[in-house]
Order: sequence, then C-alpha cells, then structure tokens
Amino acid sequence: MPGPGLDRLRDEIVSCRRCPRLVAWREAVAAAPRASFAGQEYWGRPLPGFGDPAARLLVVGLAPAAHGGNRTGRVFTGDRSGEWLWAALWRAGLANRPESVWAGDGLAAKGVWVTAAVRCPPPQNRPLPEERDNCLPYLERELAELSDVRAVLALGNFAYEAVCRVLGVRPRPPFGHETEVPLAAGRTLVCSYHPSQQNTFTGRLTQQMLDSAVRRAVQRAFEAEA
Repeated sequence: MPGPGLDRLRDEIVSCRRCPRLVAWREAVAAAPRASFAGQEYWGRPLPGFGDPAARLLVVGLAPAAHGGNRTGRVFTGDRSGEWLWAALWRAGLANRPESVWAGDGLAAKGVWVTAAVRCPPPQNRPLPEERDNCLPYLERELAELSDVRAVLALGNFAYEAVCRVLGVRPRPPFGHETEVPLAAGRTLVCSYHPSQQNTFTGRLTQQMLDSAVRRAVQRAFEAEA
C-alpha cells in the first residue's frame, strides 16, 4: 500500500487546477464522450501515478490521453499506448496481466511505478512550457517518495527532458532509443520512443524495440540485487 506521503501527493494531484487551459480541456472531453464510450463516466481529473510503492523502476510518459487515462482514471490505461506499455511490463514480469482497461480492473504492478510528466490531457498532446513546469514538482516529489527507485525509463523526448529538469542533469545527451544517462546516487535513466500510435503505426517503435528498452531499464533497476 502507498505510504502517507504518496497518499497526500495523490490527493494534491487529483484536486489540482493550476492550468486553466488543461482544466477546461479535460472537463470538456469528459462532458462529451466519444461515441464508442457513450454512457461511460469519465474521470476528468488529473492523474496520479500508479504501481508498487517499493518500485525499483519508474516509468515516465508524456501525459494522459484524452479518451484514455482521462476516461479510465489510471495512467496509461484505456488507449493503444497503454496496451503497448502494460504488455511490455507484463512480459518483463512487472505486471500481473498484459492489459489495463480501467482503474478497478485488478491490474497489479510489482517493482514498477508508472507516471507522467503532465497529469492532464493537453490539446493535441502538446503541453505548454508553463503547464509542464506546473507539473514538475509533482514528479520531483514522486521520485523523493519512491526511494527504492534505481532506474527511470523515459518514454519519449518530452518525458526525457522533464526527468532531466527534475534531476538537474547537465549536460543532457541527445535523446535516442535506449540511450542511457547515469544519474546521481547510482540511478540510471534509460530512454525509449513513446508507444504512441504515431510511432507504433509507422514502425518507428516495434514491440521488440520497446521490450528491449524495458529489459535494459529492468536490468539497471535490479542489477544491484543480482
């Protein structure tokens, strides 16, 4: 179970209204569901992280999908990106099932915590710099609470830049798939292309490539136990 620090952070995130544009967008989307989700009640609030409080691996994405996490109430759930990510984590032994469709579906994570750099869905999946900066303290506190984390897997350049900002990484090597960046306190940052449809439909990211990046991050996260 999450500790009191993570519980407090979750409550703060869920009630956040710092970014007027994102508040308006998430609530407008929730009020007008897609035809395929007609009758479903959308979450329509910021999304906290999800996973194992004793995680050795932290996975950071860009932001919830408007009709994914913003609908289901769980990060990386209910959309194609989530399907790819949870299947990869399941194949790596970090989840009890290969998919998650809503927040109460019985998914359990082991050794991994999944979160996002921005907690609300942005229009066109493009947060503004000030919206990113409003959310960065949440990621910083999350990392502080998840004291067992030894590796961070950044999904996409946006998440990579966010993690580097939070951890003060200087200089920043260019983003690339499976790029590794040593961090303080023996941690490692591993990069992967984001499992968005823009990448998976075009073949820029394949399941084999995502699995390889996850394996590399898992190795860095758990190698001290070997």
